[in-house]
Amino acid sequence: MTREVWLKADDSVGDWETRKRRITAGLEAGVDWVLVDEADVARVRELGQVNVAAFTSDDVDVIGEAEEETAEPDAYVVGKGGEGDGTVDLPADFSGSADLTTLRRTDDVRGAYVRILGKEYESFAETAASDADYTFIVGEDWTIIPLENLIARIGDETTIVAGVTTAEEADTAFETLDIGADAVLLDTDDTDEIRHTVRVRDRAERETLDLEWAEVVEIEEAGAADRVCVDTGSLMDDDEGMLVGSMSRGLFFVYAETAESPYVASRPFRVNAGAVHAYVRTPGGGTKYLAEVESGDEVQIVDTEGHTREAVVGRAKIERRPMFRVTVETDTGDRFDTLIQNAETIKVETADGRTPITEVEPGDELKVFTQEGGRHFGEKVEERIIEK
Repeated sequence: MTREVWLKADDSVGDWETRKRRITAGLEAGVDWVLVDEADVARVRELGQVNVAAFTSDDVDVIGEAEEETAEPDAYVVGKGGEGDGTVDLPADFSGSADLTTLRRTDDVRGAYVRILGKEYESFAETAASDADYTFIVGEDWTIIPLENLIARIGDETTIVAGVTTAEEADTAFETLDIGADAVLLDTDDTDEIRHTVRVRDRAERETLDLEWAEVVEIEEAGAADRVCVDTGSLMDDDEGMLVGSMSRGLFFVYAETAESPYVASRPFRVNAGAVHAYVRTPGGGTKYLAEVESGDEVQIVDTEGHTREAVVGRAKIERRPMFRVTVETDTGDRFDTLIQNAETIKVETADGRTPITEVEPGDELKVFTQEGGRHFGEKVEERIIEK
């Protein structure tokens, strides 16, 4: 599931300068959508590249017929100033709802905005969801119960966007019923909360891997080979690195060069990953040969606890260097190996912590990631593939 952060920036926020500050903070943080009034769409387009949704009236005839200088949004949303937000009384059977009529009469309207003012509004949101690509659920005094109800009832029919005011509420919304809301609509001027909410989104998107220990059964000099340093556009922390290896079923955790040494300065954007033939794990569970990694590719960064994130490659640096061949064995008896440069600056995770590869000996345990299935062009396939 792809999570999204929408930022509410309509006239309820304040004047244009106030809205502009909020939108700018959202653009800098990396929100996915901005929800504004129709009159502000062109202004938002001038501020930067972002998906823009606009509240519109229930007069469907005006949609798509704005004056020439008014930009078109990527989606229209009904409900503001109507039944959705309680401005107009909710029809008892919903059949006379202007909001739903507008939603159903044109493909330009893709979203329904509903404030949950009572049980009847839950039912109204449920009805709207059958026609809306996006259904905004905004609770009063933020309560999780209506969101739980609606995720259970309509979670498969529409993209549920839960109204929140803090990153903590966003975190809860993304985790509700283990499935979570698809997106959140954030209503705050607090720049820190906007940034933190985007981080919550990113964390919810990330894969967590089960790393394990494998015993070193052999480590030997393997002569020279073409080695690849993967330089990313991100700074890595002391506990982060990448998963690399000669065999897709078993990848080794190799640290980023975040530590200073007497020989070289730290390079916290770099992982000295291994020889050109080896795999590196990529976002979504794929792999890529190190020889093929190039600027603009995405690779997966992993920490020692298995938490992951993505990084874009700035360059791949290939040089001929002396190598070790390291062979390990798991508790299940599976053996696999990889080639790692013979240098004290390359570090792996052992039971004693961060350890230079030059100090690793048979009997030590290394942190690895194992998985079933072979790889074909980097994608997992269910067929008999032998790696040795």
